[in-house]
Amino acid sequence: MTMFDLINQTHEKKIKRFVKQIEIANLAKVSQNLEKIIQQIYDDIPLKKRISYGRYSVIKKLGLFTYPFLDEKKIDIYRLALYLFSEQKHDPFLRSLGMQFLSLLAEKNNKNLNKVILLFEKAAIDESWEVRECSAGFIRKLIKAYPDQIHKWYLKMALAKNDKQRRFAIESLRPVADNSWFKKKPDFAFSILKLLYKEPATYPRTAVGNSLSDWMRIDEEKTLKIVKNLAKNGDKNSYWIAYRACRNLVKKKPILVMDLLKIDHYKYKDRSFSRQQG
Repeated sequence: MTMFDLINQTHEKKIKRFVKQIEIANLAKVSQNLEKIIQQIYDDIPLKKRISYGRYSVIKKLGLFTYPFLDEKKIDIYRLALYLFSEQKHDPFLRSLGMQFLSLLAEKNNKNLNKVILLFEKAAIDESWEVRECSAGFIRKLIKAYPDQIHKWYLKMALAKNDKQRRFAIESLRPVADNSWFKKKPDFAFSILKLLYKEPATYPRTAVGNSLSDWMRIDEEKTLKIVKNLAKNGDKNSYWIAYRACRNLVKKKPILVMDLLKIDHYKYKDRSFSRQQG
């Protein structure tokens, strides 16, 4: 199953029929129909594929497929998206679809960027972890489309008092496929990451460690230098980040990791390494 196969011909017909019948004055009915479409697409994913293709994949593909038809029909996409996101009673993934529509709207027209960014700030501290996680993925389109403007916003988010906003900043900047352009311009991400190298709160601190672990696969030499400095600077939170950043590298180079962290044993979840094993 490819990403495209998530929406088959039956789904396509239902989506097109749904768009034709949209009455923006009856947004409650619109949201009910969208929720049914999300559920049907998800139900049609074979069980063995659901590890790779969950509801985030569904709404990501659904948003990309549906947006052009909404735009062609001159639907007030901002109003629709705001309603989907803002109604707390909605399913978290339906609310996240609203954030996907907002991202696509701002990507295509930067006059919407500032008000959309404010909504992403709200999504970052939402009570629903699904909304927070999905929104961290959907904002990546705007990072690439408006790097200079978004970078200024990220500086503010990284220094926010709310730990969820700090975590959102780091999680959305991970060097995943949607952020593949970071490989050519890594300083965009690292200029934000470095602001949280002494992060005291577990939630964003974990995201920093995970991000550095990702970078270790992309540029091991550069990331090792950073991790080495974090491990030796004397700050306990920096050391914690350095330790977590090595969670994947330790499988290949356990002695190197233990030397870097100045330890004889490294344990992460159910994996354990020691010098005697090495």
